[in-house]
Amino acid sequence: MTEKKSEKGLKTRPPVVVVLGHVDHGKSSLLEAIKDFRITSREAGGITQHIGAYEVEIKGKKITFIDTPGHEAFYAMRSRGAKVADIAILVVAAEEGVKPQTKEALGCIKEANIPAILAINKIDKPEANPQKVKSELAKENFLVEEIGGDIPVVETSAIKKIGIQELLEMILLVAEMQNLKVSEEVPAEGVIIESHLDEKRGIIANVLVKAGILKKQDFIATKTTCGKVKQLEDFLGRAVEQAEPSKPVSVLGFEALPQVGERFKVFETIKKAREYVIIKDKEQARTVVDEQKKLFKIIIKADVLGSLEAIKEMVNRLPQEDVLVQVIKSGAGLINEDDVQMAAATGAKIFGFHTAPNGLAAKLADQKNVEIFLYDVIYELLDALKKLIKAKLETEVVRKDIGKLKVLKVFRTEKDKQIVGGRITSGEVVNNSKLEIIRDDQIISQGKISQLQKERKKIEKGLAQDEVGILYHGREKIQEGDILQFYVEEQKKIEL
Repeated sequence: MTEKKSEKGLKTRPPVVVVLGHVDHGKSSLLEAIKDFRITSREAGGITQHIGAYEVEIKGKKITFIDTPGHEAFYAMRSRGAKVADIAILVVAAEEGVKPQTKEALGCIKEANIPAILAINKIDKPEANPQKVKSELAKENFLVEEIGGDIPVVETSAIKKIGIQELLEMILLVAEMQNLKVSEEVPAEGVIIESHLDEKRGIIANVLVKAGILKKQDFIATKTTCGKVKQLEDFLGRAVEQAEPSKPVSVLGFEALPQVGERFKVFETIKKAREYVIIKDKEQARTVVDEQKKLFKIIIKADVLGSLEAIKEMVNRLPQEDVLVQVIKSGAGLINEDDVQMAAATGAKIFGFHTAPNGLAAKLADQKNVEIFLYDVIYELLDALKKLIKAKLETEVVRKDIGKLKVLKVFRTEKDKQIVGGRITSGEVVNNSKLEIIRDDQIISQGKISQLQKERKKIEKGLAQDEVGILYHGREKIQEGDILQFYVEEQKKIEL
């Protein structure tokens, strides 16, 4: 690429483009069409599950694409992707129009405050209706150029390879108007876009260089870890000596897994790199738990930190009124013996996403009766978690106070039952309900009723101010003046 050097020593850098849109609207297929880099064939359920960055070249100029997952569970990843990009492409299927994740993508674009291009995809379908797409987006205050807005539109078909060249040229035009310039003379810095633990090669972080030039042997650090760059690889896995601004590369050499979305910097010495690190173990930060809530403890392991972050984000969105889902441990990599030992000690269940237990962990889990749930699609994992929580809660019996009665007369007393009469002072009394005997503001005993009468007729329910007779069963004898607190017990129902 021929770069233009400004008077201040800044150089034009390639644009970084994020691709956003609803699931199944063709984001991965569009990238595949752009650079013949097959993604879809490796996806579980046809849904992109990890952030990736890819580089293409057109007319001697480079463009870096960030592909973000389309499923709603990955909102946090999509938002982060937009924040590191210069331009957003909003992909909307011509035959479907605006969908829930389309609106979320619009929120990401607005939050990141970056220019956008509308790609109306699947234009080859007979039911395609581009005007409908534009009208629906206008209602979301996303106005295309033809109706007075500033959003350029390109109609595409990933399958038929329609509009691909036009889309790339539009990206270069928008980038040129942004005048993207950066210095290569400063120490390199950038963003972690993914990280994972490779069993053979160790910790691998996918990064996007934002300024400077990242080189092999550089001392690199984020706020949570540091290391020395042992190897750099481009998005095709080829070894490279350095990475210029806007270039996505994989870095081998971090001492621990860096957090997705963290900024990295390069330092002169490893000592200075270590001084930059501030260890923050979020899992160790414990908050006071409401004792009235039930704890449902889980351990989450995933193949990469991006997926782990997304799963934890969705777990945090679950209703917490009746149960607190507590992630007591999480991490990237295989499920190991330490995970199983912790689950056994705490009663936690283990959830694995795109990972599995190693041999020793699997045997230990069998020995200690630790449940391990493995999934390849994130919404299936979340659905299973919801069902487990719901099953746990629905086995619980909750008490519901329904009314009170003041005893006015005791009519008949036998060994373990009585017939008494009284006035309902509040609420209602229901046949077959349970009761507590309250005397001098103290609970004396408990019992139940098997028959309820009003004016010598059997009834199923008595209301406030009614005078009723009840057939009471219990060990303690009721006395005149006692207060009877009636209640029923129900199984808890919950919707997640």
